[in-house]
Amino acid sequence: MPKLGMAPIRRKQLVEAAIAAIHVHGFANATVARIAAQAGISSGMVHHYFKDKDELLFATMRHLLAELRADAVARLSRSAEPRERIRAIIDACFGDAQFDEQVFSAWLALYGNARHSPRLMNILSLYHRRLRSSLLHDLRRLVPEVEALRLADGIAAMIDGLWLRYALTGKPENPETPRALTRDYLSAALADTSNTGRGRLNMRS
Repeated sequence: MPKLGMAPIRRKQLVEAAIAAIHVHGFANATVARIAAQAGISSGMVHHYFKDKDELLFATMRHLLAELRADAVARLSRSAEPRERIRAIIDACFGDAQFDEQVFSAWLALYGNARHSPRLMNILSLYHRRLRSSLLHDLRRLVPEVEALRLADGIAAMIDGLWLRYALTGKPENPETPRALTRDYLSAALADTSNTGRGRLNMRS
């Protein structure tokens, strides 16, 4: 019988074990037995905290999303100006924790299996909605709505594309590189939007 108050600790332990098992064995082969062995407990004990493997893997992906969100919220709390806040979101998405090899494997598993799992697709969709919403919140303070929507999609695509490249080929030698590339895109896009706006004003005058 598990000790009283151990549930949150044990669930976190199993989530961390699941991340490690996915990295070593792959998503499909991260069985309950292997996750239990990674955590140093019996398979039966796993079922005390999670109904089945799918529920454990779902909890694992929610954990990864929560970790990313917590980092972003912490960075945003230290930023006030819109550009600074957008850069804070970019930096969180390319934070050191996101370049961990085990985290790479877990997120790749989420992307690879979401099409076949409504629950995993919900997690992935939630991540995309939150990212877009967070970017739009501050982009709307800088540019008109149409441009804000376009830039939010562009920044999100930069983040996902660069992250996927590193997940497949290995983490960057300098973690600052993807952050700087995405910030450069933001600066160039805002400058282009500003120049376009001035051009329209000149045509009307």
